[in-house]
Amino acid sequence: QVQLVESGGGLVQAGGSLRLSCAASGRTFNIGALAWFRQAPGKEREFVAGILWSGSNTGYTDSVRGRFTISRDTAGNTMYLQMNSLNPEDTAAYYCAARRVRILSRSAAEYFVWGQGAQVTVSS
Repeated sequence: QVQLVESGGGLVQAGGSLRLSCAASGRTFNIGALAWFRQAPGKEREFVAGILWSGSNTGYTDSVRGRFTISRDTAGNTMYLQMNSLNPEDTAAYYCAARRVRILSRSAAEYFVWGQGAQVTVSS
């Protein structure tokens, strides 16, 4: 089994920054790639950013590219999402997720384990 635990959410004013963390434990050799998704009230869960378990490749959705940075601490099995220039449209519950295949994917259905979520609220 793989477990994912997020931390770092909170309330921030527009233009501010937050960093989310996702700690992976258990059978991490089953992980090929990690990703961040988010879900706002009344909306579908959407892909935000992804990274291979090796850390060698990353991908972003257009709305966050240039503002958010995904990274991984290979020694500590922790993934991060640095979020800068936040705006109210970024308000959502953010989830980290893992998939077995070593290819980035934007489809939530292809991830086999999820964290509990971290709320990010951006005030205007």
